[in-house]
Amino acid sequence: MEVLLMSFALPGVSAAFGLAKGAPQATALLTGTFAGMLVGAVFWGWLADRIGRRTVFLITVALSVLFGFLGAVAPSLELLLLLRFLTGFAIGGTLPVDYAMMAEFVPTAWRGRFLVYLESFWAVGTVMVAALAWWLSTRFPPAESWRWLVGAAALPALIGLLARFGIPDSPRSLLVRGDHAGAQAALQRVARVNGKTLPERPLESPAPAPRNTWAALFQGVLARRSVLLGLTWFGLSLGYYGIFSWLPSYLRAQGMDLGMVYRTTLLLALAQLPGYLLAAFLVERAGRRATLTGFLAVSALGVYLFLGAGTPGAVLGASMLLSAALLGAWGALYAYTPELFPTAVRTTGMGFTSAMARVASVVSPSVGAMLLSGQLSLALSVFAVTLAAAAACAWAIGVETRGQHLSEAGQA
Repeated sequence: MEVLLMSFALPGVSAAFGLAKGAPQATALLTGTFAGMLVGAVFWGWLADRIGRRTVFLITVALSVLFGFLGAVAPSLELLLLLRFLTGFAIGGTLPVDYAMMAEFVPTAWRGRFLVYLESFWAVGTVMVAALAWWLSTRFPPAESWRWLVGAAALPALIGLLARFGIPDSPRSLLVRGDHAGAQAALQRVARVNGKTLPERPLESPAPAPRNTWAALFQGVLARRSVLLGLTWFGLSLGYYGIFSWLPSYLRAQGMDLGMVYRTTLLLALAQLPGYLLAAFLVERAGRRATLTGFLAVSALGVYLFLGAGTPGAVLGASMLLSAALLGAWGALYAYTPELFPTAVRTTGMGFTSAMARVASVVSPSVGAMLLSGQLSLALSVFAVTLAAAAACAWAIGVETRGQHLSEAGQA
């Protein structure tokens, strides 16, 4: 909800502060959250490998609640931009940590599909923010509704913060950092919740791990996969955000009323769910690598189908296919990436790849702005080429992690 928030709030913000169509401040608002996420992914991902997953897990969500609510009452455009950057800085740290923790807790046989299920809540958030924006647009004028939207989007994070207090730190991460007592206590808590008894024997010490430095991501076996994963994340993010961050404004510029814009966006968000479900099935049947590559290739094709669509029905159909394929690719990528890094640098690696996505997120609104200026073919061609290149990079990684224990997958 927070990541996509400004693309829904922008029409109201523009009305409140008198922004012209395509104004630089509008682009800055769209990129502000992504710029914050770029810095946050780099910082929080590294810190989580140093001080623990749970600490960062709690701090980042608490900050996102604080800055989210403050943004709703921002008295000026400049302060709103700063608060959106700070909100992005906070939530930029949740993504590397969430998926690393999920990967480290869930058994090998279920890990892939559960990581996709976790990512599928992105679609739930998209549906919620689109539905909320639509409903608020019928209750308040645009210059007021955006404040209610920004404030309401911070509420789920508050619920999430309360839920996270019940989650222990990752035993795998605690062991790698030398905290055997903490790992034992975390496992005892997991056993107690599941009605089991933890065996009375010492935990097996992990194999020697690379030092928690950024340089470790570009040494040995990790160097190739870090670069290729970074390019994959960049390409997918550029295509996804370039299209969908500007889509509401693009539809509005084509003469569609605001209510219809939000209803159309809501329909496209619902189309994401089949993409996730198919990805959850395929990552365990066809494997992570093939599933990711296939969804990226279909996404590139979907861009050209959208470009060539000549009727409203064809445009909607191509858009729904594109939405499902892009989110299926995201699901597979979030399942694949944490498995390719060893525990000592897992959130650092997730932070790096997430940062590459945020670089693309910062660039994509400028490319997407070409949609509003009438250069539709050029903008969509850029997105199609980057998605095809991302598919090639995903396949070139050359490692399949399906069915492997994390210690094996991260060192393969």
